[in-house]
Amino acid sequence: MSITTLDHVNILSADIPRTTAFLTGVLGLHEGPRPAFRTPGAWLYANGHAVVHVSSPANKERTHVGDASMGDPSAAIATASVDHVAFRCTGYRETIAKLRELGIASHETEVPGSGDRQVFVDGPDVTFELLFAPADVAA
Repeated sequence: MSITTLDHVNILSADIPRTTAFLTGVLGLHEGPRPAFRTPGAWLYANGHAVVHVSSPANKERTHVGDASMGDPSAAIATASVDHVAFRCTGYRETIAKLRELGIASHETEVPGSGDRQVFVDGPDVTFELLFAPADVAA
């Protein structure tokens, strides 16, 4: 096997509309088609590809081999958490202006050795890293 790219991230959210609104309104993803799963959720797209799936932790499809709970918290297995999700981006100055306009707090730092600029924003359920190339930051 050879992994060629990351396809998508699934975020479990207690408030799917709020998380969807953040991802579309702040990060600029677009809500799009989602298969007719038996459970609620949203698929959010970038460049025609569903990169973020949002699901309810209490009512989700079976995704873990050992997860026989299907929404029963007393039978659920422990799962790991994700610290942040990173997106390679363009439009640094426009992004910073939009975050300020929306009153979204951010933290910036530089990746040592590469000069890439990291902009971290806290979403409702997970932190997002917006990664910009040095030439984009300088433009």
